[in-house]
Amino acid sequence: MTVLIAGAGIGGLTLALSLHEKQIPFRIFEAVEEVAPLGVGINLQPHAVRELTEMGLADPLDAIGIRTREVAYFSQQGGYIWAEPRGEFAGYNWPQYSVHRGKLQLMLLQAIKARAGSDVVETGRRVKRSDDLDNAVEVLFTDGTREVGEVCIGADGIHSALRKQNAPQEGSPHWGGTIMWRGTTIAVPFLSGATMAMAGQKNQKFVVYPIETLPDGRQLVNWIADLTKPPEYLWNREDWNRRGDIVDFLPMFEDWAFDWLDIPALIRGAGAVFEYPMVDRNPLDQWVFGRTGLLGDAAHAMYPIGSNGASQAILDARVLTQCLVERGESQAALQQYENIRRETVNRIVLANRGDGPDKILDEVAELAPEGFNQINDVLSNEALAKVASQYKAIAGFDVEGLNARPSLVA
Repeated sequence: MTVLIAGAGIGGLTLALSLHEKQIPFRIFEAVEEVAPLGVGINLQPHAVRELTEMGLADPLDAIGIRTREVAYFSQQGGYIWAEPRGEFAGYNWPQYSVHRGKLQLMLLQAIKARAGSDVVETGRRVKRSDDLDNAVEVLFTDGTREVGEVCIGADGIHSALRKQNAPQEGSPHWGGTIMWRGTTIAVPFLSGATMAMAGQKNQKFVVYPIETLPDGRQLVNWIADLTKPPEYLWNREDWNRRGDIVDFLPMFEDWAFDWLDIPALIRGAGAVFEYPMVDRNPLDQWVFGRTGLLGDAAHAMYPIGSNGASQAILDARVLTQCLVERGESQAALQQYENIRRETVNRIVLANRGDGPDKILDEVAELAPEGFNQINDVLSNEALAKVASQYKAIAGFDVEGLNARPSLVA
């Protein structure tokens, strides 16, 4: 019998690679006809990079990503607030990476095809629902076909059909009022050349980091412009392919030309801009429903704050693999996985909704709305460091804890 995986995104592909490593049979079903490199930049935290490294993917990951050196915070006026090293520069045994989401997905796809066969992912097969049988689970697809396995894993994203089946009262994703415009621009390196920078505050924020260094020394820079809209604003359903228009947000950032980065020029230089409402899902009190379990965004879609969404999906896959090793392809294994992961990740969802580590920006903006000469006139270094350390503890990637803990997959 087999583990049936709905979705060939980052979580589903990581699970497939982990299962293959442990010789657990699986099948992957992807809704689209062809997996394309959609999305823009994301970050992988050291706890996720550790898992990919242990899966033998360190070199291909290093080939497509930039090792993040630091995260730096700035006021709306461009004033320096706080910076801290990241990844190996902070003492972790593994780096943090800034990488194009689509390139990461294709890297995982190529890896599983190389290890398990070119036909391992069955595309054009959209899952509709799952139903328990005696000691098995049956998955129904939208084309009317069916497959039977021992357990089913819904890694089918924020609009998961399997989540909707088991939480039918939930409705649409939760929108907190923020619209993101995202793009990539070829530009000269800024700050350290491997800095993730954030400026502004929750209602108006700009996030920027490089995701690729080009042969001529310039970089492909990923950026996100956030604006909070009034409650009556009619937001569009989230879609990585919805084109945006800079006239809708550039005027709000027109005077953000700082000595360390010309933000208006960066926005104007983008090849394409995408509009995306910042949404998440309310935490569930259950991830496992009989022989079906949820993973990644299907289980815990979260705001892209704290750079943690893809990283948590990777951790899900690894923990679930170990549970299947210990308890077999069974409902008991799924329940053990939920017991380990659900409450921890639900706390991260809520922390991100509260602006996660970025609330440093909000505190400074409240205390010094017109800017400042020296940040220590506003907040002490101790107060700034406390915000960062609190989020690391919630998210499970404090340096000592990660470096010391045993591998998730034995």
